Amino acid sequence: MSSSAFNITIEQQYQGLLERIVLSFLSTGPVCFFLFINGTLLFSLRSKPVFRYTCRYILLYNLLVADTAQLVVTQVLFLLAVGRVRLTYAVCGTITTMSNLTGGISPLILVIMSLERYVAVCYPLRHASIITIKNTVVAIIAAWAVSSLNNATRNLFFIGYSYENFGSVLMQDYCTDVGWFPNSLCDYYDRAFNAVVFVSAGLTVISSYTGVVIAAKSASTDKASALKARKTLLLHIVQLILSLSHTIYYPLLIALATTVRRIVFVWVQNVFYMFIVILPRCLTSLIYGLRDQTIRPVLLRHLCCR
Repeated sequence: MSSSAFNITIEQQYQGLLERIVLSFLSTGPVCFFLFINGTLLFSLRSKPVFRYTCRYILLYNLLVADTAQLVVTQVLFLLAVGRVRLTYAVCGTITTMSNLTGGISPLILVIMSLERYVAVCYPLRHASIITIKNTVVAIIAAWAVSSLNNATRNLFFIGYSYENFGSVLMQDYCTDVGWFPNSLCDYYDRAFNAVVFVSAGLTVISSYTGVVIAAKSASTDKASALKARKTLLLHIVQLILSLSHTIYYPLLIALATTVRRIVFVWVQNVFYMFIVILPRCLTSLIYGLRDQTIRPVLLRHLCCR
């Protein structure tokens, strides 16, 4: 090998290493910041009885747990991909299953939270009897059960495949949900399931918002409470859209991979990752940590270590 070719190879390796370091820093920095915010908010929600025994805060706590777990898992997968670390099928399957489990919780919890706000505004006298801690726990268990059942159903697509050396064979590429599932039928199932969740959840939240708007026109309704509920439900709609936007992440990347240069693709992939995958998991702490008058002073006190 000539000295010029050797120098070019070294330069390319350096650029590749520098590129990976920059990408890792640009994504890990914001993620660590929001993990700190989420962790502090989780601690705050367990610090006072009013948070531990109020149904809407119990729902918020579970939503935050799911978002935080999803944030950790997706960032681990991203760093493994940037570092070009290949995993065994068993390890990759465990991580992606956890990612799918926690990712499926958020839209379901948002639906429950929207229904809770609807009942609070439209049926204020019956709110205490309908939205009880027992009913809230049952709803949360049902949400986790639906997400778990979805993952169990996805794993049925592995029937018929050989499990020899499943725990020791390395994947051909880095670990992704698309790469680890060998059956194309699973892709059709995912699309159908996501469509059902999106449509049903969207209709529920929009119906709740419409009910609150109609109730706000009634003379007997607390106007301030109705206005606050309307704003909360609008935020729930935005959160729902963003939480389900991750379903278009891989199709977008596949489409871009064949149309743009590699260096452009890498940076566009990083932007998509931040705005489609990471941002939706960070909104919960921002929305409730800053908007809720009960949570905000407690959260700020804990953030300032006072």
